[in-house]
Amino acid sequence: MRTPYDTIGINYADLRKPDSRIEALIGRALGAAQTVLNVGAGAGSYEPADRQVTALEPSAEMIRQRAASAAPAIQGYAEDLPFADKSFDASMAVLTVHHWTDQEKGLKEMRRVTRGPVVVLTYDPSFRGFWLADYIPELVTLDEAQMPVMTDYEAWLGPVDIAPVPIPHDCTDGFLCAYWRRPAAYLDPRIRAAMSSFWKIDNVAERLEDLARDLDSGAWARRHAGLLDRDACDLGYRLVTAK
Repeated sequence: MRTPYDTIGINYADLRKPDSRIEALIGRALGAAQTVLNVGAGAGSYEPADRQVTALEPSAEMIRQRAASAAPAIQGYAEDLPFADKSFDASMAVLTVHHWTDQEKGLKEMRRVTRGPVVVLTYDPSFRGFWLADYIPELVTLDEAQMPVMTDYEAWLGPVDIAPVPIPHDCTDGFLCAYWRRPAAYLDPRIRAAMSSFWKIDNVAERLEDLARDLDSGAWARRHAGLLDRDACDLGYRLVTAK
């Protein structure tokens, strides 16, 4: 069965390179775990090289893009993990929960197969403040529709720690908010192609013309001058850790 990422995932590995600073946060959250399950593993971003990783990914296209040195990947779904109870020291899911058909079931499955921490990099749909939504307001509606709210994680996983993940201005992972200080990047259709949100919103061309005009006139820089000297910014990304 084809999945959305069989289409979205083309050239994904080239455009979505893991950022070392975000990688370090995930690594610390995994603690001393030696065996790690990566759910919705994609092309292998953020899989710790110093641990024994098992990857689970539904998209054949994403599995195809995994490097030869990457962890072995099993094609499957978060909602039905093919592992016994408490099979892994830790499990992780990076920017993937919003794509799952049944988020509650998937997270409870992660808890079932994990002895120690469950680590989830996600987005808080209540966050407001990313300037791109001024041009494309549907982004807010889309986040509210597809993202679990923060209280869901404790309900489904048990007690959790939730920490902001500041996004560096030169973030190497091209997810939606990665280019917050490089606004011209959103005008590049190749860059947008690696952002799942743009596959779910129709007719962004006119809105992006507004952005292009504001960049040309200097209006964007004047409006967002406070961002231009910042090294990192809280844009709503959160690291959820259930012990």
